[in-house]
Amino acid sequence: MNELVKLSPRQNAIFQHVQRNGRVLVEDLVEMFRTTPQTIRKDLQTLADANRIMRFHGGAALLAGIEYTSFEARKHMAAKEKATIGKAVAKLIPNNIVLMLNIGTTTAAVAQELKHHAGLKIITDNVSIANILRTFSGINVMVPGGSVRRSDGAIIGEAAVEFLGQFRADIAVIGTAAIGDDGTLFDYDLREAHVARAIIKNSRHVILAADHSKFNCSAPVQIGHLSQVDKLVTDECNNSNILALCKQHNVELVESNTNLK
Repeated sequence: MNELVKLSPRQNAIFQHVQRNGRVLVEDLVEMFRTTPQTIRKDLQTLADANRIMRFHGGAALLAGIEYTSFEARKHMAAKEKATIGKAVAKLIPNNIVLMLNIGTTTAAVAQELKHHAGLKIITDNVSIANILRTFSGINVMVPGGSVRRSDGAIIGEAAVEFLGQFRADIAVIGTAAIGDDGTLFDYDLREAHVARAIIKNSRHVILAADHSKFNCSAPVQIGHLSQVDKLVTDECNNSNILALCKQHNVELVESNTNLK
């Protein structure tokens, strides 16, 4: 990170907002800080020059390797949507299977809904999710070795990837930081992306859990593609590109808001 660039109070506030959310849009920042788009674009460019964010058309995202704010703080973002997604995904998971559960606040919402399942062997790359699951009597929890990321409890590193390679899960539930218009799945951390790829590779059936705010977004690191997913569970999807890609690649779309009506 370039420490020679001195940031203004507004630029620091913008960076903190990116850390909380992973990405920002110019139009939202204009409203938040009551200034012009030109000013916000200059602020974003200053942050990019300081190696704190990456620019994209209409906004910016957190650079790979720069950590989010805490897992607890992110759980409160789109909490209602994540809760409905968690319930919908849990209904798709039968008892007596091997399940891989990827790090994320949406996948944590799934974990909360598994309390009444039985005979599950769950492998997760997140100590926060493992801590949720360990109290459920019908579930056996396993975690890989590796380094634990301070901000959110992610278990990362080659040891985690090698551990996951020893299993063949019946179902994997994964999250993503962003879904591009071409179906690319993105993350902010290369080490975390390696683990997510291993989870996808070593599972027979993949469920992607993502709220609607992840559509038509980007982040620095590619995890994979929507075509590698069997089901996409979201609160609602009005994105024509995502709908077309689901149809093209035979991805079953489950809208949790619709199911609750």
